[in-house]
Amino acid sequence: MAGAAVRSAHAKVNFWLNVVGRRPDGYHLLDSLVAFVDLADTLEVRPSDRLSLEVAGPQASGLAADPDNLVLKAARLLADRADMAPRATIRLGKHIPVAAGLGGGSADAAVALRALSELWRVVLPEEELFDLAASLGADVPMCLAGRTALVSGIGERLQPAPALPPAAILLVNPGTPLPTRDVFEARRGPFSTAVPVTQPWRDLPEFVTALARRGNDLSDAAISLRPAIAEVLTFLRNSRGACYAAMSGSGATCFALYDSLDAAQRASASMPPAWWRHAGTLI
Repeated sequence: MAGAAVRSAHAKVNFWLNVVGRRPDGYHLLDSLVAFVDLADTLEVRPSDRLSLEVAGPQASGLAADPDNLVLKAARLLADRADMAPRATIRLGKHIPVAAGLGGGSADAAVALRALSELWRVVLPEEELFDLAASLGADVPMCLAGRTALVSGIGERLQPAPALPPAAILLVNPGTPLPTRDVFEARRGPFSTAVPVTQPWRDLPEFVTALARRGNDLSDAAISLRPAIAEVLTFLRNSRGACYAAMSGSGATCFALYDSLDAAQRASASMPPAWWRHAGTLI
């Protein structure tokens, strides 16, 4: 068994999200562009004689009532595949808001698979590790890959995406968790048609045009459940220097793109203090 392992679990942003169909089992088929930002949880794993999880950090309270979260499920799943007892002390530093459309739980689970594989000296083929990730949730494989990707299927199909143009990003959440399942159940209307990406985006304006063409098919459903999302979007779209604003994933977090970090930070400083925010960069 190796010594302690520490990894970062980065938040994801869905720059667009189109619902293009539905499988017979009820899962929706998606077309999306996913990227990762500098906001991250931290996961530390150490040897132990039993499996335990400690959650700390500014967003820890969101997990206080959920002792059996995806990190523990990932640990047990990996140990079972390796035919060993799940023994580790796991400390999760929670900085990504819970149930916010930023994939925090999925990122934590993906990083747990990587860190515990290192700690327990478990060597699995990448394909097998991705299969484990997919069994934990549709967003876990994309977080395991941890790179900008075009996403299809229910979230498990990943293709390399063109490089993103330089931009700063401001993430804003009105402070209301929003379960993904609730948003999909509230969605109404026809399915979208996927618009293929045929060439790289030369600059931020061209990228913004592509985003506006696709949008987020879950926005109306999310706003019907959490009207404060509409207030956040109005603020971001009216903020000085914003090039584009939309909801990320199933919400309630929204994002705006700016051509400089200074512009994103100025917008962050002017918003209502009750809203959670993060001004940062893409990775």
